[in-house]
Amino acid sequence: MIAKHIPNMICIFRILLVGPVVWLLWHGDFVATLWLFFIAGFSDGLDGYLARRFGWRSRLGGILDPLADKFLMVSMFITLTLVDMIPLWLAALVVGRDLVIVIGGLVYHWLFGAVELQPTGISKINTMLQLMLVLAVVSGAGYGWPRGAWAIALGACVMVSTIVSGVDYVWQWGRKAYLSVADAT
Repeated sequence: MIAKHIPNMICIFRILLVGPVVWLLWHGDFVATLWLFFIAGFSDGLDGYLARRFGWRSRLGGILDPLADKFLMVSMFITLTLVDMIPLWLAALVVGRDLVIVIGGLVYHWLFGAVELQPTGISKINTMLQLMLVLAVVSGAGYGWPRGAWAIALGACVMVSTIVSGVDYVWQWGRKAYLSVADAT
């Protein structure tokens, strides 16, 4: 194995962790879920660090990394909804935003050209808040902390940041599409 492929292998490992994390959550093993979720989060930081530190960035890594993150977070939100730990409307909002971004990116690619996968500032905040909410809900079930008020407050923040970041993506990519059409005429 060539060293430059290590970040991509870590991303694939993170994708493979999704199944066990969901299985543990579904079966109510919240402590083990937290540990695997922590390992997935650590691996996310590790692959990014290695790619930046040693210049091991690749087009594949640029696709795998956000894909691994989305698989994990979408799976967690769906599973947390199925086990009645977060409301359906919140999971639908989170998953719906991601679908709008993916479908919008595909349409843009088909009509206008290559899409650069660059998260916006509000998107990074949204991802952090989603992560904090998942951790709060699962640790609340596993350890009894934090209490429900924290999860409710984080849920409200996730709702607002999901809407704002979704609108921001639509606005930015809509503007790019408009400018592409305007430049072509």
